[in-house]
Amino acid sequence: MRRPRTPDTSRDTLAPVLRDVRAVVFDTDGVITDSARVHAAAWQTAFDAFLRAHPPHDPARRRPFDVQDDYLRYVDGRSRLDGAAAFLRSRGIDASAETVRDVAADKERLFTERLRAHGVDAYPGTVRLVRALRRAGIPRAAASASRHAGELLGRAGVLDLFDVLVDGGEAARLGLPGKPRPDLFLEAVRRLGVPADRAAVVEDALAGVEAGRRGAFALVIGLDRTAGPDTKQRLLRLGADIVVPDLGELVVQGAPK
Repeated sequence: MRRPRTPDTSRDTLAPVLRDVRAVVFDTDGVITDSARVHAAAWQTAFDAFLRAHPPHDPARRRPFDVQDDYLRYVDGRSRLDGAAAFLRSRGIDASAETVRDVAADKERLFTERLRAHGVDAYPGTVRLVRALRRAGIPRAAASASRHAGELLGRAGVLDLFDVLVDGGEAARLGLPGKPRPDLFLEAVRRLGVPADRAAVVEDALAGVEAGRRGAFALVIGLDRTAGPDTKQRLLRLGADIVVPDLGELVVQGAPK
C-alpha cells in the first residue's frame, strides 16, 4: 500500500479563510488522490474507440476525446452513466440507454485494470491540509460519485484521515442524484452533524463546484491543478469562493519554537 510522502507537520495551522468553518467535505478524484488522471485516460480510450466505430455525422465532432477540456466539461465529478451520456450528446450522438451503459462499462473495465496495475497516490498538499483540520478538531468527509472511492483512499493510505465517506455505492443505495445537484455533499455534512452553511466543500470539477453553490455551503473551494488558461475563471463563475492550485496553500506553517 502506498503512503503519502508528506510529513505530519505539527506546527501547521489553518489559513484564515478556514478558521470559521466547522466541517470540510472533500471530493476524492483529483482532490485527495491523483486518480483523476486514471479516470481521464480510461474515458479517452473508451470514447475514442466508440467514436471510431460510430463516427458522428458531422466531421468536426469526430475529433478524439480531450483529456483536459472534455474531461472537465462533461465527465469530471459525474457518475459514469451521466458522464458518458453528456459526452456523447456533445458529439451529436443520440445514444440509447444500452449504448451509454456499454460505453460506461468499457470505461469501468479500463479504469479498474489501470488502477490495479499502477495504483494511486494522495496529493501531499491535501494530506497536509486534512491533518491540520484533524489537529484543529474539524471533522472531515470524503464524498465521490465513484464506487471506487474507498478503495482509492485505502490504496493511497489516507482513508483513516476522514470521519465519513459517502461514495457512489452509497449514493445509489440512497437514490441521491448526481452533481451538479448537491445531495451527495449534503448527505456527507449530515453524517458529520454540521449544517451546510457552517461547512466547506473542496472540488476540482465544474459540476462539483456548482453543487457546492447549490447546497448553500459556507465556503466553496475550487482546486485548479490544470493551469489551463480559463479553468480558474470557470470555477469562479460556477460558484467557487476561492480557487487555489494546491490545497497546501490553505495551511500556514507555524513559527519555529
